[in-house]
Amino acid sequence: MEVKVGNIGIGSGNPVRIQSMTNTNTSDVQNTVKQILELENEGSELVRFTVKDSKDAAAVSSIKSKLEKEGSKIPIIGDFHFNGHLLLKKYDDCAVSLDKYRINPGNVGFSETRDKNFETILDIAKQNNKPVRIGVNFGSLDQDLLKRIMDENKGKSSDEITKIALVRSALDSAKFAEDFGVKKIILSAKVSKVPLLIDVYRELGKSKYPLHLGLTEAGMGSKGIIASTAGLSVLLNEGIGDTIRVSITPGVNSSRTEEVKIAKQILQSNGLRKFMPTVTSCPGCGRTSSKLFLEISEEITKYLDERSSYWKKNFNGSENMVVAVMGCVVNGPGESREANIGLSLPGDGENVHPTLYEDGKEVCKLNDNIINTFKERIEEYVKRKYS
Repeated sequence: MEVKVGNIGIGSGNPVRIQSMTNTNTSDVQNTVKQILELENEGSELVRFTVKDSKDAAAVSSIKSKLEKEGSKIPIIGDFHFNGHLLLKKYDDCAVSLDKYRINPGNVGFSETRDKNFETILDIAKQNNKPVRIGVNFGSLDQDLLKRIMDENKGKSSDEITKIALVRSALDSAKFAEDFGVKKIILSAKVSKVPLLIDVYRELGKSKYPLHLGLTEAGMGSKGIIASTAGLSVLLNEGIGDTIRVSITPGVNSSRTEEVKIAKQILQSNGLRKFMPTVTSCPGCGRTSSKLFLEISEEITKYLDERSSYWKKNFNGSENMVVAVMGCVVNGPGESREANIGLSLPGDGENVHPTLYEDGKEVCKLNDNIINTFKERIEEYVKRKYS
């Protein structure tokens, strides 16, 4: 089942799409647009932002207009909690400008108002021909539903009950939307535990709906990266998931684009998509005592990251290139021959002359200004191989 979000197809054979989310005040149009463009430039294919109040809702059409003036066609998604039915009804321009509405069935309303509020959002989506993402979260589950499931499943573990509640909430809400006449539906059910995430999405994967994957509240730094990678990789390798977001906590003053970089690496490392050349470099050991090897590895990795977007736009297939930076004679020559272009150091000191390989053949020794010379040779190779 394919769902179009703006100009991007989700599900049904489309590539697994990368989504990100801003952390600006949405009503701050200038900074929100700036961050969306940064995320898009890094490789995000859809961007979501919170629409929490009237100021945010009133700003959405200006955000869309400014993005279009910048030549951006990236789909923008409104994230609604508690008052989405009121904001979408009051601000027509917001409802029209957004490419998708994200609804959390756990807080769209309470008791007798829940269905009425949900229907209001669905009716606006139907009128504007917009898709919806029904996004269930562990932290905001429908408490009435949770109590019923606890009563029905006495003796089961809390994680098993949570799984049943998340899946039922998502699927019941999707059926409600379909019965109301909304056909463009994407589902998500986010938790912060990796095993629970996998169990929940394995159940949702049996449905017909495209799925948005993400480990919510994954954490900060290496913990957040590793947890997200662990959960998403298992599911993606089972063919489950159509869009992903890496929800890591950013460092103070750090770029929001970090979550996009990690998402790209997850997809590329699992062989699902190609975004940039791959660097093969050894971890180093007692044989690679050379400081030069570490400097080359760091500089070349940074250089490829900086150049990859330009190469991908101008040199078709360059994202498939493999570049080797190897530190000693044990595996260095073999790995460098297997790469498109590679450098193999002898691993014995600073005054060394590494061997350059291209397409399996030894080309020459690099003697002076090794790092810059290697960059030049890579640039020449890209232009020659992928022109």
